[in-house]
Amino acid sequence: MEPTTFSTVLDAADALSPQEQETLIEILRHRIAERNRQRLIKEVQEARRDFAQGQCPEATVDEIMQEILS
Repeated sequence: MEPTTFSTVLDAADALSPQEQETLIEILRHRIAERNRQRLIKEVQEARRDFAQGQCPEATVDEIMQEILS
C-alpha cells in the first residue's frame, strides 16, 4: 500500500461537505488532545518512577527556574 501524501489528504478533505469538514476537524483535534494526554501520562509515570528510585536531584525553586530559563 502506498503512503498517503499530505496533498492527497487535503484534496480528499476538499471533496467533503462543509459539515463533514467540520466533523473531521473535531475528530482530529480530539485525537491530537488524546495523544498529548497519553504522552503526558507517560512522562508523569516516568518522572514518578525516577523519583521513587532516587534519580531526581534535590533543587530549590530558584535553581529549577534558572535551569528552565537558561
